[in-house]
Amino acid sequence: MILSDRDILKYIKEGKIKISPLPDFKAQLGPCSLDLHLGNVFKIFKPSQYPFIDLKQPVDFENIMEEVHIVDNQPFILQPKGFAVAVTKEEIILSDDIMGRLDGRSSLGRLGVVVHSTAARFDPGWTGKAVMELGNLGIMPVVLYAGMRICAMTFETLSGPAARPYCPKDRYYDQNSAAASRFNKNADSR
Repeated sequence: MILSDRDILKYIKEGKIKISPLPDFKAQLGPCSLDLHLGNVFKIFKPSQYPFIDLKQPVDFENIMEEVHIVDNQPFILQPKGFAVAVTKEEIILSDDIMGRLDGRSSLGRLGVVVHSTAARFDPGWTGKAVMELGNLGIMPVVLYAGMRICAMTFETLSGPAARPYCPKDRYYDQNSAAASRFNKNADSR
């Protein structure tokens, strides 16, 4: 069941959902979601000696990407066909019976900006900053600013606590910065 605004507030008060810094609920809380802000760290692909990415070959994804830091209210220009991994300002901790879903804002989508390519689900037990795979499908560059509301997270209750919640041995646990793909970290990925 998707949590309503009242239940989001209740679950935050009870500590089942922890968000730091604490949101400005008047500005960020919607009927069934909570807006999150764009963080200050991005990962972008740098010019590479690789003509393509072969997922059956070992690739150091961190080596083919570079980290970009911007200060609050500084622009980050997302070029047409551009791609960047980014994080929210907010850190989120979910209990073992709650999951989150990240959605882009419609106003940005109408400009061609996608906020997540595929990774919209945040498993029970998630700890860290929400990660976004930003893309620009439009034909015009779009200027984004650290600190702007970039996405909304909805929260859902599970039928019961997860037997194996997201935990420290998982690939992106406690992520606080934009991280490149860790696709090659599991042998069964290839």
